[in-house]
Amino acid sequence: MNPILRPILLGAINSTYQHCSIGIRYIYANMGALQNDCEMVEWTIKENPLTIVENILKARPRILGLGVYIWNTNEVYEVCSTLKKVAPEITIVLGGSEISYETETNALYNVCDYIIKGEADFAFPQLCQKILTGEHLDHKVMESVLPDIKAIALPYKHFTDNDIKNRIIYVEASRGCPYKCEYCLSSLDKSVRSFDLDIFLVEMQILIDRGARVFKFVDRTFNLSPTTSTKILNFFLKQIELGFFLHFELVPDRLPNEIKDLIVQFPKGSLQFEIGIQTLNPIVAQNVSRKNDLTKVKDNFSYLKSATKVHTHADLIAGLPGETVESFAEGFDLLYSWGPDEVQLGILKRLKGTPIIRHESTFAMKYSELAPFQILSTNSMSYLELQKMNRLSKFWDSIANSGDFPEFMKWISAKSSSLFWTFFFLSEYLFERHRNSHSIALLSLVESLLAYMQTQGANLEQSQEILVKDYSFGQKRRDVPHFLKVHQSVASKNMSNEVFSAKQTVRAAIYNQRQLNR
Repeated sequence: MNPILRPILLGAINSTYQHCSIGIRYIYANMGALQNDCEMVEWTIKENPLTIVENILKARPRILGLGVYIWNTNEVYEVCSTLKKVAPEITIVLGGSEISYETETNALYNVCDYIIKGEADFAFPQLCQKILTGEHLDHKVMESVLPDIKAIALPYKHFTDNDIKNRIIYVEASRGCPYKCEYCLSSLDKSVRSFDLDIFLVEMQILIDRGARVFKFVDRTFNLSPTTSTKILNFFLKQIELGFFLHFELVPDRLPNEIKDLIVQFPKGSLQFEIGIQTLNPIVAQNVSRKNDLTKVKDNFSYLKSATKVHTHADLIAGLPGETVESFAEGFDLLYSWGPDEVQLGILKRLKGTPIIRHESTFAMKYSELAPFQILSTNSMSYLELQKMNRLSKFWDSIANSGDFPEFMKWISAKSSSLFWTFFFLSEYLFERHRNSHSIALLSLVESLLAYMQTQGANLEQSQEILVKDYSFGQKRRDVPHFLKVHQSVASKNMSNEVFSAKQTVRAAIYNQRQLNR
């Protein structure tokens, strides 16, 4: 038998290549004396699980650690079940949110050797030590003790130069969330725990010195502590000329003056705030223990829109208990009127362990049995309605959130008093035309939008003019498709270099933002 190359293999199956795993880097950073016996490997869900198994066998580990999340649970299952058949001598240890709750009923329970529930920064190294020394272990499932956050070794030096150059760098100044929104795993947190901020910022400076410019903070409530927030913002602001893109998640109704005074100084394209609204229906918000002061939320959006250059990304979730299509439409139109740069339309997913399960009977909530466990129907949203909402979400991403169609969005926004319903019927028109809501070629989408505009009584020349501006001048595209050429005006043919340059500046900022959300 071939000798073991390294006894411990830490693996991550990420959603895309661009998203590198901070989780396995945390564990690797805290392996202590076992770090030299450990190797990190990353794959994506696009890779064949059988090929991943082949890679694991080539590494010849004694212990394999894998994280299980909503985006990779199917792939992890196939990898583990195959390994148990072809290489049962490999000890498989699983952790992560999708195996930490409802553990014994999870199919993965039967294709692994050990499961660590909760934060595994210290628990995984301790378990490996016991396995490697032959210590007898009585339990398959282990509850990790919540680690002292200030004792955790930080992972940032384990991002490679290639990671820094080509991938998103995830960082966190704190863990936990004080809010109890029932659809979110953070509702199970007991408190917010913060890393030593001075040490954290030293690590950020090292990353910057190595060339890192894009930072996605995964803190659930970046603006919870103004003292912490302002110190982090000041740190980046002092060297903003380096060209950062910084992503933060914010509590919608909390924007104190200390933060306002700083963010107004950041240039366009440097700050993105992800603002979780989820619902603007007060009854639905109460159902899921979501608390927002809507007057303050509106005022904060107004301030961000009028006084800052911050790119705002607001989230709504369809399928929450008690929400109807009509109430969702009202919330969408209201939110859009507040001026966020993006509205992300999500469909409710049942994350294991979240308290939203308590509503299943009362609101007849039915979820898919397959990952990502999306809501199928409720007593106020039928399966057919949720299917249409799902398509709306995808077309909204392709047209509105992509940044590829600013002129078309101006045109359709002026069509009626409800952008939601106008776009809802557009999405149904596009689905009937393409029989799909994703992977539609840009040229085909443009042609379909031109046809749609004609069904709405738009002048052909005006429609072509609008779509020429959108198609020909985004991402340095200057070619005009034949179906837009017939009545193309001299004005659009000779759009000034100044206008083109301005569009490119905005496009660059939006492009960076889109990368964070793929």
